[in-house]
Amino acid sequence: MATGRWLTGGQVYLQIADRMRERIQSGEFAPGQALPSEAELCREFGVARNTVRRGLAILEEEGLLITVPSKGRVTPGKNTDAPYRYQVVAAWLREQIERGDLAPGATLPSEARLRRELTISRNTVRQAMAVLEREGLIVTEQGRGRFVRHEPPSGRTSQDV
Repeated sequence: MATGRWLTGGQVYLQIADRMRERIQSGEFAPGQALPSEAELCREFGVARNTVRRGLAILEEEGLLITVPSKGRVTPGKNTDAPYRYQVVAAWLREQIERGDLAPGATLPSEARLRRELTISRNTVRQAMAVLEREGLIVTEQGRGRFVRHEPPSGRTSQDV
């Protein structure tokens, strides 16, 4: 659906996020419904694929979209399939951190150990760790490894964790 209203100016991806957020919140996309493909959104907004991806990534971080294998990006709700493996691994590690099994300052298991014990790829481990880093639960120290943060992420107190 080409609107003829291409986006221009700085940080166009923010404009894409705003427009798609409005469409999702207005109910244009029902729970579990797939959004148009990246290629369709590129044509609609007259932008490059990376610009569309950056805009949609914002909505994923806000919880307005999830990526479902073989379906693409969908609005959360009924009819969504199982999450990606990295999301399951991230949730498993997050739970250990929140329970205190992995205390503040504790070293997270190595990529090699997680790969071996969970029978997953290096990429899956790295994606899971990236999720936890974005959430502010872990930090990476070059050459030393990954650690549980000593202080809770901004906006959260120790009681929230």
